[in-house]
Amino acid sequence: MSFSLPTLPYSVNALAERGMSQETLELHHGKHHQAYVTALNGFVEKNPDLQGKSLEEIVAFAKDKADLAPVFNNAGQHWNHIHFWQALSPKGGALPGKLEAKIVEDFGSVDAFKESFKTAATTQFGSGWAWLVLGTDGKLKTTKTPNGSNPLATGEGKPLLGLDVWEHSYYVDFRNRRPDYVSNFLDKLANYEFAEANLG
Repeated sequence: MSFSLPTLPYSVNALAERGMSQETLELHHGKHHQAYVTALNGFVEKNPDLQGKSLEEIVAFAKDKADLAPVFNNAGQHWNHIHFWQALSPKGGALPGKLEAKIVEDFGSVDAFKESFKTAATTQFGSGWAWLVLGTDGKLKTTKTPNGSNPLATGEGKPLLGLDVWEHSYYVDFRNRRPDYVSNFLDKLANYEFAEANLG
C-alpha cells in the first residue's frame, strides 16, 4: 500500500482573494506535500516494519525513535498537510454556533482564542505548526509542534484545526510577516466548520 497526494478540496486559485495565492498552493501542495509523500513511500518500501500500517500507525510507531526520525517527519508532514488542506476554505473565517459557544466557554471570548492561537503560531521557533485541540480534559486549547510533529504524536489532544507555519506556507504572499499570515488565516481562511466537525 502506497500513500498518495490528496486532491485539493478547491481549485488552486480559490483562495487567492482571501490571501493565499495560486503560486503558493501550487508550490505547497504540488511540490512540498508531494515530496513528503514520495519520501514516505520510499521509506515504507525499504522497511517491512512499516508495511501495511496506516499513516497514523506509522506516526505512532516512528515517534521518539532516532533511527526513524526521517520516517516520523515525512509521515507527520503527510498527515498534517491532509488536515491543513481541509482547514482552509474559500468561505473561511466564519464561526459556526456550536464551535463559537465552546470557544467562548473555554477561552473567554473569540478574540482571546485568536490571540492564544496567534501566540502559539508566532512563537514556534523555525518550522512547525499551530493547533486548536480538544484536550483530554474536554477543554479547547491552543498548542504548537515543531517540524513534522502534531498533537497525535504529543498526546496533547484531538486536533481540530492546524496551521502550517513553515516559511514555504506563507513566504510568497507575506514574505517574513508570519503574524500577518496567521491573522489572515484566522479571519479569512480558517475552515471553522471543519474544526467543528472534528469536535465530534
